[in-house]
Amino acid sequence: MGKSFSPEKGFRVRPLLPIFFLLLSLNSFAQWGQETYWSTDGNKIMEVDAGNIVQRDALDASKTEIVLASEELLDQNGKNLDLVRFAFAPGNKKVLLNTNTKKVWRYDTRGDFWVYDFKTKKLQQIGADKPEASLMFAKFSPDASKVAYVSGHNIYVEDLATGNSKALTTDGTSRLINGTFDWVYEEEFDCRDGFRWSPDGKSIAYWQIDARNIKNYLMINNTDSLYPFTIPVEYPVVGKDPSACKIGVVDVATAKTEWMKVPGDAIQHYIPRMEWASNSQSIILQQLNRRQNVSKIILHDVKANSAKTIYTETEKAWVDAKAEAMGWNWIAGGNKFIWLSEKDGWRHIYSIDLNGKTELLTKDNFDAIALNLIDEKNGWIYFMASPDNATQQYLYKVSIKGGKSVRVTPAKQTGTHEYDISPNGKLAFHSFSNAKTFPQSDVVSLPAHKQLSAEEQPDYAKNYPVPDIEFFKVKNADGIEMDGWMVKPKNFDPSKKYPVVFYVYGEPAAQTVVDRFGTGFNRLYAGNMASDGYIYVSVEGRGAPAPKGREWRKSIYHRIGDINIRDQAMAAKEILKWNFVDSNRVAVWGWSGGGSSTLNLMMQYPEIYKTGISIAAVDNQLNYDNIYQERYMGLLPEDRHYFVNNSPLAHAKNLQGNLLLIHGTGDDNVHYNNAEQMINELIKHGKTFQMMSYPNRSHSINEGAGTSKHLALTFTKFLQENCPPGGR
Repeated sequence: MGKSFSPEKGFRVRPLLPIFFLLLSLNSFAQWGQETYWSTDGNKIMEVDAGNIVQRDALDASKTEIVLASEELLDQNGKNLDLVRFAFAPGNKKVLLNTNTKKVWRYDTRGDFWVYDFKTKKLQQIGADKPEASLMFAKFSPDASKVAYVSGHNIYVEDLATGNSKALTTDGTSRLINGTFDWVYEEEFDCRDGFRWSPDGKSIAYWQIDARNIKNYLMINNTDSLYPFTIPVEYPVVGKDPSACKIGVVDVATAKTEWMKVPGDAIQHYIPRMEWASNSQSIILQQLNRRQNVSKIILHDVKANSAKTIYTETEKAWVDAKAEAMGWNWIAGGNKFIWLSEKDGWRHIYSIDLNGKTELLTKDNFDAIALNLIDEKNGWIYFMASPDNATQQYLYKVSIKGGKSVRVTPAKQTGTHEYDISPNGKLAFHSFSNAKTFPQSDVVSLPAHKQLSAEEQPDYAKNYPVPDIEFFKVKNADGIEMDGWMVKPKNFDPSKKYPVVFYVYGEPAAQTVVDRFGTGFNRLYAGNMASDGYIYVSVEGRGAPAPKGREWRKSIYHRIGDINIRDQAMAAKEILKWNFVDSNRVAVWGWSGGGSSTLNLMMQYPEIYKTGISIAAVDNQLNYDNIYQERYMGLLPEDRHYFVNNSPLAHAKNLQGNLLLIHGTGDDNVHYNNAEQMINELIKHGKTFQMMSYPNRSHSINEGAGTSKHLALTFTKFLQENCPPGGR
């Protein structure tokens, strides 16, 4: 989302078993991928294994049974289906199978769908008359008699008994989008699946996104044909109107849509979240204004087509969209729901009823990082928090009636924990790591956190070359105390001075200073930085999404490229006072938002940073998409100066050190024109630099044979030549 990209995350803490996606209702696909598919009793999981759907005991992975064998899944040509993910209908008598998937921007949300009926042993393709791999987000109706899906930006429903399909919308085009989203809604609000069956199966509520007035970015492909060609991407930049957004409810029997009369301008408001309100009479939605500092929760009566705003939150900075893109956290039989808000200075958990009555549930002075499970039967809400160390995270619980939060994670395991909790709240796949500890996975019972079984670590984990990382705090000249980590050179000699390489990000989308495995690694360095004699450091200032309270996170409002850059530079000044740091050999690098921070640091504080490697940077904040950049920087024309003055482009004339710009020409997120605007500005001011463009590579610059290796070699050569390693 946004400009976040972290090459430090080469290792992911994994649970005990391969997990896919959380489908508690067992009747719909999630936004992408497939997470844990728990059995209804919460003791087993189901997953794809060698083309079969298998069921495993959560406590003993060796206890496995085949639920649906691959030999039952043959297409009309007798070929095995390439099974990627699945979803069972209520009652588990039918299963929906997703195959032949294709990528849509980030994830493989397009493909083919099939239904297997366990009673008749019949396999039938859904949407067989549609183009290959064109179906998206297929879902059973609540009674499993039908399947709805999106194809070609229209919504269809197919009767499983007759095989007849019907278009519920017919006006869909590449720019008038029914049941899914445009590029920017997907990227910035995590919206992909854009339709919902009503609980009674008679209606479908859906988004319609009208992107017909959004201009194209034209990415040029110079290599894949004799004549270059352009690739258009509808992309609303800062100051340009977003796509219009409407919510429709279509009657499945008549295919007639009624457009919901949601208050507010359809263009100047966003609707990032929408669900049925635990019944078939009303929908509930979150609406954000264009500035994204007013959030309304609206209850909309479908039959009367009337809206009631039940909760409003106003911020000086911004209000986030509800974290989960699908589902609503209902309790009390659908009369209340659970909501996270920062309105009192901490990210706290609240309950809100349908009249808007709000009750604070977590009353401690620390942030709830994220919800894990609402176990209403046993009266608990599980959530992640870390009151004493913002680089770590632990499982906590609080009574569903509110009160004092209680830590569930044992005190002896300091670091980062992740939990995948069964729907009944009794079991959890638990994983733990810290910066010096290879990920450990087990199954625990809750709420006691008793270990029930553990995964044996692979042999390579025992001798894995883990960096000898040190965490520290540094207080800069402005009195801001920042978390940091450092990897010193091997055979470190405190009497010598070593070059320091700073890794930066610096925007609201990601943290760099976290106590988990993978921190301190640098996959872009061809070799071992510590062995070669570099000090590798990252420090994290205000604006990072650390659990340090609202003021820490939102002080960056209007100030990306300002406050985050000063925090970094002032911390670096303190670090350069350490007697083993060579202040003449100081490098900085980052990717995406970190690439922007690298440029700003090099250009605003050239006396500190002598060498910089900027990858896929936003050089001019006016170039980036409106949802992300306006959320944090404001609106045009009144806030234009924040965008302009805090962009690297405004400071290019101050460059003094050695700079390497790297960008993919096929980057649909941070477009290549950013690099060319910076190139022009540097040329204008007579600033020499080096540039490496990667043809047709995206924001991740990993497509094509040899790309990742070449990128690492380029990074390493430039660093070694301009910031030589070793103690002196």
